Amino acid sequence: MATPAPKARSFPKVEFTDSEAGALEFPSSKSRAYSYFKPAKLRATVYEDVTVDVQPDPERHLSQGWIYGFGNGPGGYPPEWTRAKSSNWHAFLDPNEEWEQTIYRNNSAVVRQVALGLENAKRANAYGGWNAAWQKFIARNLGAWMHAENGMALHVFTSIQRSGPTNMINTAVAVNAAHKMRFAQDLALFNLDLAESLDTFDGAVHKEVWQSAPEWQPTRRVVEELTAVGDWAELLFGTNVVFEQLVGQLFRSELVMQISARNGDYITPTIVGTGEHDYSRDLTCTRALFRLLTRDERFGAANRELFGQWLSTWVPRCLDAALALQPIWSQPAEKTRTFADSLAATKEKFAQLLSELGLDVPKELDQ
Repeated sequence: MATPAPKARSFPKVEFTDSEAGALEFPSSKSRAYSYFKPAKLRATVYEDVTVDVQPDPERHLSQGWIYGFGNGPGGYPPEWTRAKSSNWHAFLDPNEEWEQTIYRNNSAVVRQVALGLENAKRANAYGGWNAAWQKFIARNLGAWMHAENGMALHVFTSIQRSGPTNMINTAVAVNAAHKMRFAQDLALFNLDLAESLDTFDGAVHKEVWQSAPEWQPTRRVVEELTAVGDWAELLFGTNVVFEQLVGQLFRSELVMQISARNGDYITPTIVGTGEHDYSRDLTCTRALFRLLTRDERFGAANRELFGQWLSTWVPRCLDAALALQPIWSQPAEKTRTFADSLAATKEKFAQLLSELGLDVPKELDQ
């Protein structure tokens, strides 16, 4: 009897749909080092690894749209939260490469520096040689500036640190908030140390000065008006590009840092210098962001027009605040710098920044 032929088996046919693992082409798909984005240099930095695409975006890797949203509102991080526009918000990378570890490391180093300086000053009785005029100047004016820093920390940068469309922008703004908050606290601790070390130092007058002194009211008004802005990019622009240039640097850099040593004070410049260093870093990333927007191939012209409108809003207000501060230049016993010189240097720096951003210098700056 013949042996029957083996029964043929049927196997399912493999059909490739380009959805299987390994089918998609992306920047590092041919590389042994996996990365789903194109780094700025040959290899991704730690900053890029921990910030790029951490924040969801339906235009990148979310084909189903937003995975969450606000009740009766937009989903996630809508670009409509600012009138500024970009062809690619993800093109912005913080030149300082700030991320979680650098925030703690850099700020802890500053805290140690300030704490050591205050400790050594008390041990050496460095405040003993301060004259009455300088004590009054620090108590009133540096104390008042503490409120401006605290207001920007809590009600400007903290309020917008999750409003940007990318994690790179929001991380930079969060770092800006941390800088302001720490600097305001440093000024508060300095004020307490002075009140404990000098019987003649009025450690409580700063509140009255900030709330009612005529020379500080325009500054207070601008800070409070900034907190009412809903557009996160305008808030960042109005604060870091305009207010900090025309008022912040005028007071910190062109007055306090210039005249402290001549009045026998070597401690205040150390503390205020940390705030200036913070602002220098914050301005670096702010400049990079707005240069990206003004040079955008698609929206650059519209952005430049928009930023011109923002300048017309905030420059007059900040100039009024700067001019109102003129009387405090005459308060110290040793006056090594005139208000006119300080204001001229401030305007020059501001005009240079606007040139770097590709923006026209407002006519108010020539007055």
